[in-house]
Order: sequence, then C-alpha cells, then structure tokens
Amino acid sequence: MTSDVPAPLAETSLTTALAAGAVVLDGGMSNHLESAGHDLSDELWSARLLAEQPEAITEAHLAYFGAGANVAITSSYQATFEGFAKRGIGADEAARLLALSVELAQEAARQARHKGLTHPLWVAASVGPYGAMLADGSEYRGRYGLSVEELERFHRPRVEILAAAAPDVLALETVPDADEAEALLRAVRGLGVPAWLSYSIAGERTRAGQPLEEAFALAADADEVIAVGVNCCAPEDVEAAVTTAARVTGKPVVVYPNSGEVWNAEARAWNGRSTFTAEQVLGWRESGARLIGGCCRVGPEAVASIARTLTSA
Repeated sequence: MTSDVPAPLAETSLTTALAAGAVVLDGGMSNHLESAGHDLSDELWSARLLAEQPEAITEAHLAYFGAGANVAITSSYQATFEGFAKRGIGADEAARLLALSVELAQEAARQARHKGLTHPLWVAASVGPYGAMLADGSEYRGRYGLSVEELERFHRPRVEILAAAAPDVLALETVPDADEAEALLRAVRGLGVPAWLSYSIAGERTRAGQPLEEAFALAADADEVIAVGVNCCAPEDVEAAVTTAARVTGKPVVVYPNSGEVWNAEARAWNGRSTFTAEQVLGWRESGARLIGGCCRVGPEAVASIARTLTSA
C-alpha cells in the first residue's frame, strides 16, 4: 500500500483552494458501508473495519471520489485508544489502525487517479468527539463532566498519530460542546497540520447549549484552523450557522449536515425523512460556505448532486 498521493492541483493546498471557491466534501461513511452489506452494529462502527476489512473503507472513499468529492474524511471518527482497548486491541496496534485510516484514504486517491479522475483530491483525518467513544449518543449532548484539560489529554495522543500520517487537514468534527472545542484546538496546536472545526448543533446553539457566536469565536484567532462550521445537524439549521461562522471568524465555512433524519441512540436507528436537497448548497455558498458535503445518510448520489450543483451554478 502506498501513501504517495499525486499532487491535487499542481500542489495547491486545500487552504489555497478554499480561497478560490467551493470544495466538495464526501458523505456519510457508515451509511455507505451499511448499504454495501457491512454490519456496523458494533460500538466501533466503521472503525471496526480498519482491523477486519480495510479494503471496504478504500472502496467507500473511492465511491465518493467517483461521485465528485474533492475531500475524503477518514474512518477514524470512532477510532480511539480507549475504544480499541475495549476490543482487546493494544496501544501499538491502535496507533497503527489510526494511521491506516489516513493511508486508506490516500490509497483511494491514488486509485482514483489511475481511474482517470482529474478533479483535486485531499484527505481529511477525522477526529470525532469524546462522546463518540462512549457510543451512547453523548456526541449529541456534550457536557461529559470532564475539564478542558482532561479532554485535551484524551484527544492529543490520537491527534498526534493522525497528524504524523500526513493528511492534508484534520477534521475536528461533530463537536457538541465549546469546552471540547477548546480542548481540541489546544491538541492540534503546533502539529503543523491545518484543521477545520465543525460543531454539531441544534438551532443556533451547540448541542451542549452554548451560543454559536461564542463557540465559533474560539477558532477566530487559531492559525491552525482553516475553516469553521457545522456538521451532523439538520439541513434547516445550516444557513444561519454559516452566516454566524463567517461573520464571527472571517474564515471559510465548512458545512456537511445529515439528511434530515434523526438518530435514535437507544434503538440505534434513523427516524423521519430526508429534507436535504442539493439546491440548498447554493444558499450556503452565498453565505460563505466553502467546504460543502453531507454527513449521516448522505450517500454518493447526493454528493454527486452537490458537485453538479456547485459546478453548474
């Protein structure tokens, strides 16, 4: 396996690309894997396949690249030293699997190039919240009872492993709590890898209840942060959040909402109907969104529609 990814746009960085226009993110990893027949009922979700069927993850990334995505978000969202330890996986192997998540996305980029895809490709290493490790829906609530210092100690080891695998960007995503955002911003400081910070929200507040204006302000002066925004939220909540993020930080905005369906953590099932349409992204772009894609229940077909909409308008 190689991590030698061809330069996307004559070695154009993602930061430079965002200054020029919109960049298409991929969609949900777990729902795409499930649609391919993989059982993700385990607490590790898609991270389990890092150890058992890594080729399936490469195929999922390749499907999104083929649909027009410029950025593949790695399968490390649920991957933590603590989560792997519950499955009897030691620290050394856990570190290898974290790095592997980046290598698989890079391999997918290499295969996409061999298949003749010419649009720019980047890899974002996913850093999910503390609540994702708990696998009890806590990432939709926050307020774990941990201090900022304790959360930083939790995040730093895996952030360092992911950064050492040389992704193009670190995706600090689905963050429900401004305290955790502060911890993550501390954890990425000085690593030499840019990051985006993306909150999970309800209305105009974080899932933990903090005003978005205050939450976004944490990243305004963080040099490592190249984009700020929201993900894993209702499509209806995106537009106001984009406007606030752009105004408060002056940075490009990242948005990748869910389909509109609602996750039932107890039943481990999605309820409701999809309300996400590709046409919505034009309004988001107009308000300052530059990294645009989908999260849970948004698959390659929807990402292809987003790509077509952004390139044709």
